[in-house]
Amino acid sequence: MAAEQEHHKALRQGPEHSSPARSVTPHLQRRLKHVRIVPEKLAENIISGDIVALSRAITLIESTHPDHAEDASKITEMCLPYANKSVRIGITGVPGAGKSTFIETFGKFLTASHKKVAVLAVDPSSTISRGSILGDKTRMEELVKDPNAFIRPSPSGNSPGGVARKTRETILLCEACGFDTIIVETVGVGQGETAVHSMVDFFLLLKLAGAGDELQGIKRGIMEMADAIVINKADGDNHKAADQAKTEFARALHLYPPKENGWIPEVLTASALENRGIPEIWRLICSYINEARKHHYFEQKRTEQNKYWLIQTIEDRLKTLFYQDKKIKKQLVKELSALERNETTPFAAARRLLHIWNAENADQP
Repeated sequence: MAAEQEHHKALRQGPEHSSPARSVTPHLQRRLKHVRIVPEKLAENIISGDIVALSRAITLIESTHPDHAEDASKITEMCLPYANKSVRIGITGVPGAGKSTFIETFGKFLTASHKKVAVLAVDPSSTISRGSILGDKTRMEELVKDPNAFIRPSPSGNSPGGVARKTRETILLCEACGFDTIIVETVGVGQGETAVHSMVDFFLLLKLAGAGDELQGIKRGIMEMADAIVINKADGDNHKAADQAKTEFARALHLYPPKENGWIPEVLTASALENRGIPEIWRLICSYINEARKHHYFEQKRTEQNKYWLIQTIEDRLKTLFYQDKKIKKQLVKELSALERNETTPFAAARRLLHIWNAENADQP
C-alpha cells in the first residue's frame, strides 16, 4: 500500500520538460520503465473516473520521451469523445495576488455545489532539478483532500509564459474523467496570459488594490483579454482601497471596445480569506457562459481555439524535431562558437542550419 501511495504521489508531481534531453524526473523515469503501459486500459479507466489512471496518462502526455508520445496520443484520441463537456476557466495575476488561496476557496465553493473541479496549476521550475518547486499539498491543503477535486501541478520549464506545454491535452483528459469545471492557473509573470486565454472559455484576472497594480494592468494590456477582473484581498483595512481600485478599473474598461460577443467585462471585489464575493464571481461566469452558448459564441470560440492549437502543435513538433536532429546539434555548436568569435551573424548561422535541415528532409515522404 505504501508503495502504491508513493507511486501515486510521484505521478501527481508531474514530469520535467524544460530540457529535451530529460523527459521526466529520474525517479519517475525509473518507475515508468517498470510499468507496462496499455493505452486502451488507461483510457478506459480514465473514462470510468479513475484518478490514478488520469495521473499516469498526464505524466505520459507531459513526457518528452519518444516512447511515450504514441501512447499519449492514443489515450487522448480515445478520451476525446468523452471530453469538451466542462467549463474552462483561466486565472492569472501577478505573484502575490493570492491566486492559490483564491482558487482553493473558489474550488471548495464549487465542490460544495456538487461540481467536480480539476485545477491545473503551472509551477515555477527549479533551475537545478528542473522539477516543480511548489506542490499541490503545500499550496492548497484543503482542496487537495476534497474527493471531488483534482490538483495537478506541473513545472513550467521553458514553455512560453510558464504555461505547461501539454496543458491543452491534459484538459481533455480531465474532462473525460468527469471533471465539469477546469481551472488553469498561470505562473503570473506576464508572458503566459495569451496561451491560457487560447485554451479557456472564461479568463479571470486577479488584481490587488494599493500596490501600483492598477497602472500595471493597463500597461500590460491583459485587460483586453480579461472577461472579468477581481480585486482580491478586499478584507481587513483594505476594503476602502479595494473599492477605489474597483472604480478605477471599471473606468479603464470603458476605454476598450466590447468583445466580439458583445460582453462587457465587470469588476468585482473578493476576499478568499473571508470567503466573500465568491458566489458573485461564479454567477458572473455562469451568466457569461449562458450568453455565449445562447448566441453560439461558445462553440465558435472553441473551434477557433482548436485551429490555433493545431498550428501551435505543428510548430512545436517541428521545433522539437529540428533540435533533436544529430547534424543540427553538431552544426549548432559550431555556429554558436563562430558567433562568440564574431565570425558570423545570427542570420547567416540560422540560414546554414535551416539549409542542412531542408537538405536532410528533402527526400522525406
